[in-house]
Amino acid sequence: MAAEKLAQAAEALGVEMKVETQGSIGAENVLSDNDVRDADGIIIAADKDVDRSRFVGKKVLVVGVAEGIRHPERLIEQVHSAPVHSGGDGGGAGGAAAPGAGGGKERSVTYKALMNGVSYMIPFVVVGGLLIAISLALGGHTDAKGGLVIPDGSFWMHVNQIGVIGFTLMVPILSGYIAYAIGDRPALVPGMIGGWIANTGSLYDSKAGAGFIGAIVTGFLAGYLVLWIKKAKVPKFVQPIMPIIVIPIVATTALGLFFIYVIGKPISWVFTHLTDWLGGMTGTSAILLGAILGLMIAFDMGGPVNKTAFLFGAGLIATGNQSVMGMCAAAIPVMPLGQGLATLLRRKYYSEQERETGMAALFMGMFGISEGAIPFAAARPAQVIPANMLGGAVAGAIAGLASVKDAVPHGGPIVAVLGAVGGVPMFFLAVAVGTVVTAVTTNGLIGVKERRRNAALPQNVSGMETALAVDAALDAGWDPLEAVPVGAAATGSAGAVADGAGGESAVGRVDGSPDERPGGSRSSSRSHTPENSDDSREVLSGYLTQDTVKVALAAGEKEAAIREMAELLARTGNVRDVDELVRVALAREAQGTTGLGEEIAIPHAKTDAVAAPTVGFARSSEGIEWGALDGTKAKLIFMISVPEAAAGDEHLRILSLLSRKLMDTEFRARLADAPDEATVLAVLGEIR
Repeated sequence: MAAEKLAQAAEALGVEMKVETQGSIGAENVLSDNDVRDADGIIIAADKDVDRSRFVGKKVLVVGVAEGIRHPERLIEQVHSAPVHSGGDGGGAGGAAAPGAGGGKERSVTYKALMNGVSYMIPFVVVGGLLIAISLALGGHTDAKGGLVIPDGSFWMHVNQIGVIGFTLMVPILSGYIAYAIGDRPALVPGMIGGWIANTGSLYDSKAGAGFIGAIVTGFLAGYLVLWIKKAKVPKFVQPIMPIIVIPIVATTALGLFFIYVIGKPISWVFTHLTDWLGGMTGTSAILLGAILGLMIAFDMGGPVNKTAFLFGAGLIATGNQSVMGMCAAAIPVMPLGQGLATLLRRKYYSEQERETGMAALFMGMFGISEGAIPFAAARPAQVIPANMLGGAVAGAIAGLASVKDAVPHGGPIVAVLGAVGGVPMFFLAVAVGTVVTAVTTNGLIGVKERRRNAALPQNVSGMETALAVDAALDAGWDPLEAVPVGAAATGSAGAVADGAGGESAVGRVDGSPDERPGGSRSSSRSHTPENSDDSREVLSGYLTQDTVKVALAAGEKEAAIREMAELLARTGNVRDVDELVRVALAREAQGTTGLGEEIAIPHAKTDAVAAPTVGFARSSEGIEWGALDGTKAKLIFMISVPEAAAGDEHLRILSLLSRKLMDTEFRARLADAPDEATVLAVLGEIR
């Protein structure tokens, strides 16, 4: 979206721009050396680290992805006053470039480093997990001695081993690229080796490694350790070998020994004592034990806490107690299934890459591969881990209550399909309920975080007033969310080269008649003002007339409704280009919904596609989904369009007049019940 918005803004401003994107499929439309050399400036709109070393000596403006979506024109204008990138240390891959004044909030180093690691880890999770799942499904079977078995030396065993390699590399990759985002290339080796050590419990006398949580710890330790070493003053003859020999060796050795002798020992101690504690609970309530095991299974998805619960259940199979493993087996798939379901239930909370990962997680969950949820937990630990634990606890408790049994040390629906589970209906019920709880809780917690925008504004009488305040603030050029992270799209970015061949004069608005724009739709040039209106009533200073009132919209969804409203406004003759008006109105929706709640929406556009301020009103009997915070569909829809020259006070004055009157419940009821356009206009005439 950032790439598209920047390209559209450049075209509108008459600026030549090339946009490079770095997403889940890698870099596309990559900037060449000639592109960079000829550019007047560089815009980086990203929530992960982008290599800036190729931009040394150029003006570089660095902002978050959201800023590229919200204010692309402003960024293009600001890049000419951006600081020149010197290529100094810090700032992750390639050094830092300070954002220009007013360039928008850039993500913190911690956030960007974490997302950098997650984005590189995801392909390893998906490839490794899916290969293991496929090999188990097509080549595995239950064995009398316990476990799901794939015959040694078989084709499917080799597929399984390739998948295991992907999973083995997953944790070091996460650690390594977190470190890389902080300390640049010298931090990559200590980060990866540190992650391998964290995941290899045998190095510090633990039966289970520290998993992805350990990898996050080693990644940050490695990155900041390298930054600290870089500050050391060394003789000139040593400086050339510092980044390729000295720093990697010193940092890797120090970090590895620190983890083995300092961090690893507590992990081993926790593992041992958790096992003893669980052993003392076997005589307690099966529901309580199941809930505790589910919490542990879901906490770190392969880490020491997870492995403690799993090995405890697996060890009891040989004693004839299969119920404990049944509790674990029900909890194991809940995390990936729940996170996958969450991406389907509330798609707007997730980036395209996260939705793709969610589909893979659903598949992995079917085969009991809990690691499929790790990318989500690493990206949003505060929301995902509690939701996972709640869902796992519910699944484990239901399995304990129903005395579900599992004869093999594995989990997920696959073990039931292969006949290793006793109490299959209750097993699937436990998995299903745990999955739904995880998905709903995850999205609920993410929604709470998203609604933090309300806390940045004075709390008024209703949610609609708050929405109006946000709406007006955005349109006034003030961002009430400046200090609030915008959320997910943790893995996409855009780097743009703005090349205005004529220098400063190339960055500016290209004047000309909007009627001459290719592809635009024209209407009559007649200007409909209060003086030539067929209706004597002045509503909103004459901007809203009977010509711009419609009692029944035909459209059933937002985009079609905005187009229908734009065509309604075109009746006045004030609209020069309907297509452009629709485009600008939809672009405003992309910044934040204009659905205010209470069944009201006020889409609006500031564009020279209109010759004079014009307001329309229409009703939808069924209601249109507009993304309002209170969940109501929009039935009363106003559309405001003003020229750029009138985009300041006049635009906000219209919005203010509407907002005050729309707070009146009785007024809204009469507006909804008015039988025809003339009656509607009479009711709207009360707006002063």
